[in-house]
Amino acid sequence: MPACQWRAAIGALWGPLFALLVALWCIPSQARTWQIDVAQRAYGAAPAYPASAPALRVALPDEWDRTRQGRRGPVWYRAELPALPGDADDPHALFIEHVCSSLEVFLNGEKLHSGGRMSPPYAHNCNHPQLVALPAALLRSTGNVLDIKLVGHPLEEVGSRLRAGSLSAMTVGPQSVLAARHARLTALQVWAPQAVSATLLLMGGFMFVLGFVNRRESHLAYFGALCVGWALVSGRLWLRSMPLGHSETEFLVSAMLGFIAWAAVQFVLRHAGLRHRVADVGLPLQCALLAVSLVLAGPQRLHAVVNAWYVLLAAEMLAALGWHLHHQRRARARWAMGGVMALVMLVGAIEFAAQWLGELPSALTRASHVLQLGVPLLFVLVGLRLVQQHGRALQHAEQDKAALEQRVREATVEIERNFRQMAELRVEQVTERERKRIAADLHDDLGAKLLTIVHTSESERISTLAREALEEMRLSVRGLTGRPVRLADALGDWRAEVVSRLGQAGIEGDWSAPEDLPQTLSARAYVQTTRILREATSNIIKHSGATRCTVKAGIAGTDLEFVVQDNGNGISSEIDGRLDRGHGLASMKNRAKQLQGQCLVESAPGYGTVIRLTVPLDRATQAS
Repeated sequence: MPACQWRAAIGALWGPLFALLVALWCIPSQARTWQIDVAQRAYGAAPAYPASAPALRVALPDEWDRTRQGRRGPVWYRAELPALPGDADDPHALFIEHVCSSLEVFLNGEKLHSGGRMSPPYAHNCNHPQLVALPAALLRSTGNVLDIKLVGHPLEEVGSRLRAGSLSAMTVGPQSVLAARHARLTALQVWAPQAVSATLLLMGGFMFVLGFVNRRESHLAYFGALCVGWALVSGRLWLRSMPLGHSETEFLVSAMLGFIAWAAVQFVLRHAGLRHRVADVGLPLQCALLAVSLVLAGPQRLHAVVNAWYVLLAAEMLAALGWHLHHQRRARARWAMGGVMALVMLVGAIEFAAQWLGELPSALTRASHVLQLGVPLLFVLVGLRLVQQHGRALQHAEQDKAALEQRVREATVEIERNFRQMAELRVEQVTERERKRIAADLHDDLGAKLLTIVHTSESERISTLAREALEEMRLSVRGLTGRPVRLADALGDWRAEVVSRLGQAGIEGDWSAPEDLPQTLSARAYVQTTRILREATSNIIKHSGATRCTVKAGIAGTDLEFVVQDNGNGISSEIDGRLDRGHGLASMKNRAKQLQGQCLVESAPGYGTVIRLTVPLDRATQAS
């Protein structure tokens, strides 16, 4: 692949990917949320907030490396929640964007959430945003108190400032709003690093074996080692717990920096065709020296030692990069590889700034998260490029193989598509046949028995119940057959049934609807609409106390509309609750929703009831 095509490929892949990652991070959250950026901080290891301990008002985010240097032990944060409006359909929740390292959440003294182990080794939640539901049963009208118990590690005991104890500002709001934000951050900070680390680990292992077998391509082995080392270190971003203690884990992660620098420098040199004895001998010794220095410094001075090594390793990488570009100044692909390396160095510079400057601007912090995920993806692209270079000698054979694989894939796709179409057709045929069989069984067996009861029963009540059951059975059979119904016929059936039932109950019924309508309704739409009108009529007869009811049907655009209005007593709160428990009004609304329509009920005690039903004709005629 020519250098210009290689650069174009990188730009075409990296640009949309970078835009997607930034969009995932920067999508604004919806309204109706409250920010908590001030809290009372106290110290104590008790299972509840130490009310007697001295408390200090602190601003959030609270980063321990700046506000409690050198201090250990659990920290309590107390904040008062704002007055939260009640919403049974969307309860409230607490969202914490960043917490390091493990926490427990209490609401009004009751424990709601545990973020992992609260005793060493603590759970590692630094990259895991927390979403905690706030039960409505524990919320008071005013005076709600939120307590958070946080355990973590001081800056001196961690290799990166991002793993030191800290608590970000908190957000309270509807759970549906915060859940979307929590899902976005979890995808960016946990799921995406998991997937990329796994990909990088597999690819790195393959590249290492490929370079180890082909000794003349040693740069492939070093690149594979770089990918494996990066994947292992980046695993610390999303792993909650490690099999070792905190000190041992931080030692291994920090010691891996020397291995990564060794592999990176050797890859840059070997890729340019350079080999230097000082690098061959000095870099492995440097790895050993880094590990020894960490052991001698001890866990309490880990951060200072690692920062010093950051400076040295960054200088080595810059020197190797400059040497590579100098010797590759006439190579056609030098700018593509140089751009990749420059992006890697940019991530290193941001990490370096985070270690030395502490708090970074929010825009730079977000860019750091995106770039930390983008670098391993760039490694994947570089690995693909290296494999392509390694296989250039077999280019023609690979092209023939690729063409054959393409034809096989196309044939496979065609076979799968045909098989899927045949399977779908078979399922439809079997389903239709089974529907017709069930409908026939209902009509011939159950229908005959119900009809016998209607004509032979000496009890008027039993005969009436059997007649109603027979009507319901016939309605269900019509739905199973799947045959569409002319809208004009459906309106005639509905009018006859509604007016007849109202008249039998002593209620004057007035029905108005247009005639000779050409539209049709699917069997399902006809059945559901029939049941809605029956339920509405039953409610009027049983509960309204009305003497008159009007039903108006009409076409508005692509919708079939009904307005059912009575002059009864209206629906009181007591009756409304009883109807919902009996699946009355709730059933009507649910059936309308299934048809992509709506059923609205307007009522007040003493002013009657109006039911507005809307069924989209264009969707109803397609429903099945």
